[in-house]
Amino acid sequence: MNGQTTNQPGGKNTMVRSESPHVADRSWFAVMTVPQNEKSVVRHFELREVESFLPTYESRRVWKNRQRKNIVLPLFPTYVFVHISPQERTKVLQSPGVLQIVGNRRECVPVPDIEIDLLRSNFQQRPIEPYRELLIGQRVRIKSGAMRGVQGTLIRKGNRARFVLTLELINQHAAIEVDPRELEPIAG
Repeated sequence: MNGQTTNQPGGKNTMVRSESPHVADRSWFAVMTVPQNEKSVVRHFELREVESFLPTYESRRVWKNRQRKNIVLPLFPTYVFVHISPQERTKVLQSPGVLQIVGNRRECVPVPDIEIDLLRSNFQQRPIEPYRELLIGQRVRIKSGAMRGVQGTLIRKGNRARFVLTLELINQHAAIEVDPRELEPIAG
């Protein structure tokens, strides 16, 4: 079981922990980490044989000496996703850098598989980036393809349409370029 980093076009890199047997009783959960320790936490999960996923994006930074550099950052700072069974909670919580598994006071709340699938799919090679502004716009649903049924908010950035996926459990957002023809409005 090897962890791996995959470099994908569009500036999106992901860290993924390889799967183990008995995946049927597992769910995806958001894990809150110590700030700026997401990659370290993923490495600890690899050592403990815990399947994890850290969505990332590439950002161009200009340093004081005017040097430009592309750096890889977590798409959702302080969050890593784990695919675990209830018996594996302790391995996660005892990992250095982990603060908690996101949930309510009584239980950990799983992240819907379809949302993780969208983040892992690299959404047909389109750039993805964090979106921290207030969500203003129409609720829409992807109507075709592998991510059919995923819901989000339609926004504009410049003259391009963006689909904003909201992970309500952790109150985080990611914006993905989409063709508006791939979307349908949600009544309500």
